[in-house]
Amino acid sequence: MSILTQKTTKTIGFLSILAIFALIFVIFLQSSCAKSEKGCATPTASTLSEEQQILDYCTTNKITYTKDSRGFYYQIIKPGNSTKPTLNSTISITYVGTFLNKSTFETGTNIFLLNSLIAGWKYGLPLIGEGGEILLLLPSNLAYGADRAGCIPPNTPLVFNVTLSAVK
Repeated sequence: MSILTQKTTKTIGFLSILAIFALIFVIFLQSSCAKSEKGCATPTASTLSEEQQILDYCTTNKITYTKDSRGFYYQIIKPGNSTKPTLNSTISITYVGTFLNKSTFETGTNIFLLNSLIAGWKYGLPLIGEGGEILLLLPSNLAYGADRAGCIPPNTPLVFNVTLSAVK
């Protein structure tokens, strides 16, 4: 007669199946992270403050900027019409996100509720009207902060070129 009872055997079998599923889940997570970051541009490391990095970027690229009191920089390329978004607006936008070394990390055309976006967009997009275009230069605290966001490392200043197609 076996030392293991039927109940013990069932428990060991269940734990083995659970361990296999856990292993598959961990492998899936590892491979999905590697896939999402594969081919992703990375920012250039710098010892300068984020503000100095943004100012250097503006100087190098001959950007005539305005500094907002909340800490971001911007250039209105086209002011658009008088229909400006509020935090409760649903907006249709086309955008390009780049690091300060000009490598692109994201592009898109999407519809968003403005209130659901990063702080720099919440503050910057109401500066233009429908049909407008703005260049936003954001320190990390107004973008993704100390959190990693896909390809974007923590504490990374970002540049967004945003065209505001519609406001509802």
